[in-house]
Parts: sequence; structure tokens; C-alpha cells
Amino acid sequence: MTIIPLSEGAFTVGKLKKFIPFDIDKDNLQQREIGSLLVEVQPFAVITSEDILVIDSGLGFENNGVLQIHQNLLNAGIDPSKVSKVLMSHLHKDHSGGLSKINSSTGLRQLSFPNATYYIQKKELEYAFEKGFPSYVTEDLECLKDNEKVILLDGDGTINGYIKYELTGAHCPYHQVFWIVDGGEKIFFGGDVAPQLQQMKSRFIAKYDFDGKKCMELRKQWWQQGQEEKWSFLFYHDIKTPIFSS
Repeated sequence: MTIIPLSEGAFTVGKLKKFIPFDIDKDNLQQREIGSLLVEVQPFAVITSEDILVIDSGLGFENNGVLQIHQNLLNAGIDPSKVSKVLMSHLHKDHSGGLSKINSSTGLRQLSFPNATYYIQKKELEYAFEKGFPSYVTEDLECLKDNEKVILLDGDGTINGYIKYELTGAHCPYHQVFWIVDGGEKIFFGGDVAPQLQQMKSRFIAKYDFDGKKCMELRKQWWQQGQEEKWSFLFYHDIKTPIFSS
């Protein structure tokens, strides 16, 4: 399998939940808004023997009408129209902004990967509309409803026999994670339950998680199992260490 990090960069996020670009090599951390978080954003493309996968879809920022995730794919030599599956861990706006875009001709919002099948937990979609802003931007998600390109999952299962998904909750109530097994390799994507390498190595409870203790326990379990089974870990919020191979 080929793993391609699609880094969108680092951002500061304050009380208004706006993502403000931040250069971690040049900008001064002390000049951030008091109480703000430094958030790194990094979807992934994974090329398997069967598919071109995108895992989570980034912030949805555009430059000259081109989605950043599309440009990142093009820069890696991948035509976005060739993406065949989009796997969504959850629908918080920093993970789901790039899954749809406005059609410049019709003015309507449509899926940004038109030839892909999207895989989303059914209850996560329902919860997104129940909870709403600021964690979820529901206008970005409206086109997921009753869409033949969207498969709504219920709990745990497998996709095409080689992608396993598991409903974990923990970061948000209906968060899911993925294992991709192909050609003797195993890739693990833990979304926001396992967002950074350093969190895998420490007993850390985040206040922003729905169930921080469960997140910590799952990270410990996955880290141990991944070491034993030689997983490749993908970290969505760690642009300096996007991939860690055991």
C-alpha cells in the first residue's frame, strides 16, 4: 500500500472556533490568542490493490476555487475523480469540510469526490444535525442525506473484506476508526481518539473529548497491539510525524 499524507498545515483555534493559519516553524506560540489550541490538520490518501482511499477530508479551504485537499491530491499525482472510497472517522468541521463543495455552475453543494462512495456512521450524521454549530457545519453535510453515494454504517463491520471499521465513541459519541489490511500490511487510522504520536506514548486525558478516559485507554490498547502486529499508524493531527510504522 502507498500512504500519502495530505497536510493542510497548522492552525490556532480560539473561542470563536475559527481556524487561523499558523506556521509552526516561524510564528511565535506566545502570540496566540489566550486559551487557543494549536491544531494540525492532515487527511490521508491510501492506494491499495483495489482502491484509492481518502481518509477524512480536511477543512474544506479553497484557493482560486480549488479545494486544498484536491490540490494536495493533484500535487501527489492523483486525480480526485479517481478516488473510489472516502472513509470518515466523524464529522467535526476540521475533518469534514472537504467532503463537499459548491458547484460554481449550479450554486448547489455537492460531494467533492463524485465517483467515490462515502462511509459514515449513521448515528454520527444524525448527531451532527442535532448538535450543530460550532462543532458541526450542517450546511456542508446536507448533501450526505439520502445520497446514493453515501453508505450509512451501523456499529462495527468490514468494507470489501479488507477495511475494518469500529465504532469507538470516546472523542465524540459516534466516532469510528479504521484498519486497512492489504498485501500483508496493516494500516490503522484512529481519527481523533488517536490523533498524535506523542499521545500514544503517554497517559493523557483531553478535556475536549466526550470520554477522555476511554480515549486514553483505547490509545494504550492500540499502541500495544500495533507494536505486536506491526501496524502503520496514521495521525491526523500530527504533521511532523504523519506515519509511524511499528
